[in-house]
Amino acid sequence: MRENRQLELKERVTNTFLKTVSAYANYGTGEILFGVADDGTMVGLEDPTSDRLRIENAINDGISPRPEFSISENSRTGVVTLRVLEGDDKPYLYRSKAYKRSDASTVEVDDLELRRLVLEGSNLTFDAVRSARQDLSFDALSRALEDEVGVSTFGDDTLKTLGLLSSRQGFNNAAALLADENDFPGIDMARFGSDADTILDRETHDRVSVLRQLDAALTMFDRYYSYEVIEGYKREQRERIPRESFREAIANALAHRTWDVRSHIRLSMFPDRVEVVSPGGLPFGVAVDDYLAGNLSILRNPILGGVLFRLNVIEQFGTGVRRIRRGYADSKAKPRFDVTEGSIGVILPVLDVRPALRESCCQAAGWSR
Repeated sequence: MRENRQLELKERVTNTFLKTVSAYANYGTGEILFGVADDGTMVGLEDPTSDRLRIENAINDGISPRPEFSISENSRTGVVTLRVLEGDDKPYLYRSKAYKRSDASTVEVDDLELRRLVLEGSNLTFDAVRSARQDLSFDALSRALEDEVGVSTFGDDTLKTLGLLSSRQGFNNAAALLADENDFPGIDMARFGSDADTILDRETHDRVSVLRQLDAALTMFDRYYSYEVIEGYKREQRERIPRESFREAIANALAHRTWDVRSHIRLSMFPDRVEVVSPGGLPFGVAVDDYLAGNLSILRNPILGGVLFRLNVIEQFGTGVRRIRRGYADSKAKPRFDVTEGSIGVILPVLDVRPALRESCCQAAGWSR
């Protein structure tokens, strides 16, 4: 028996366990076993019945608001089990601080994470919060709605239908993210040579609509990973990386990233691969295995995601990973996914290296393309 994210071992009852109670109530159901040493040895409590009451009183007096929990006692081993359920009234505070589990330890959350807990406890998401900017225009969104959905008239009624505007609070953050200009970080795109120190091309698109960011990424993709060949009398388009896999990786990065972090989506283009890294790990409640299986169904930004779904930019129902993999179904090389607490990375291998070889040969011979 070892400690992990959902299990903590306590040899004795001390008030330090209340930090872990806060963590479980804020981020996910877990258990604390009292009377078990750090190495998993059951030592038992001297008076488990009395300690049960101490534990209950400590939670009632020390955690605000009061979380939902249960306590059970094993009369044979003297071990008391405290099970704390994830709650809806976040944040759950101990001495005015909120905590979370980091692997097998309990740590205090930072100010940014605390604000997210406050929103979650209010049943709000970041993209639903009133935008700091209200002077927004939507030319890119208007054109996309006309092209993809056939909406020929665009105005406040359209924005309200999409959930971007309300009479009470005005524009929300989802509206700002789709606006032509905003105050959010965007996407940083770089094409590298033989190593990461050789930058051949770079573009950064900041403070602009997510639709423009997607278009810019696709334009850069077509510049370096798409080419034409002539087969007989026909001219055919070829892709060194499946374009649909690339598009899905960028679209998901835009839809699911944490927009309250002042970091860019990083698009790194190498001769043998493309890497797309978006800020923010998985939404709470989504396990890594579920994500890799293509079962991601919790939208971090549901209003933004809803609009992108209407525009056929994303699938709302957790098919992104499967769609990325589908482009590589007939190849030995497969996409890889790198999930950490602070980011999600998608690595797309190049399948056709011939254009790159052709370019190198031409440059070596002093030819222009």
